[in-house]
Amino acid sequence: MDHTIRPATLADVPFLAWVQQEASRSHLPFGFWDVAIPGPDEYRLRIVERICRAEARSFCHWSNFLVAEVGGEPAAGLSAYDDAKAASGERLMAAMLEAFGAEGWNEARMGAIWQRVASFLTCALEQPDDTWVVEWVATKPAHRGKGLTKALLGAIVDAGKTRGHTRFQVGVLIGNTPAQRAYEGAGFRVVDEKTDPAFEATFGAPGIRRLQRGV
Repeated sequence: MDHTIRPATLADVPFLAWVQQEASRSHLPFGFWDVAIPGPDEYRLRIVERICRAEARSFCHWSNFLVAEVGGEPAAGLSAYDDAKAASGERLMAAMLEAFGAEGWNEARMGAIWQRVASFLTCALEQPDDTWVVEWVATKPAHRGKGLTKALLGAIVDAGKTRGHTRFQVGVLIGNTPAQRAYEGAGFRVVDEKTDPAFEATFGAPGIRRLQRGV
């Protein structure tokens, strides 16, 4: 398939919000963002867009992403980062509070969100400082199975190499066999996993599997 891979721009934010929602859902009907921000997709995606654009640059920020275009339109995307601060819950919380404040949420409503997503943290993966961490991998349904994920993974690994990295990491929900195979096809191998009953009760998967690769 003819495609172009490029860094994301601010204009891509609506697409990148969708990428994050779909990546969090993985192979299941709902995911982290559905639990965090209940309601229709249109409402949720508007808030995730705000998080993508927030001054607090979390691992959700648009500047971390690459986009695969087909016919001049975004078809797939993923991100990567090596900034420990970007990966921190503190930075994500700041970005989320910025977004929720813009939506007019009060403190009680903001506080409830942390209770809803607490089970996710039971399986949050370790993210070593010396590792290029890949996140938020998703492709539009019409373009799946056409090699875009493989191309994006190759491009994001190359980007990490230019920054001096020799170790790369990605996580996958346990049970998402197609995604795991795609990562393994790009040279990643399972190194460990985290499981927890509370995570499974909330999200419908036992936990998260961590994959890594070298250069």
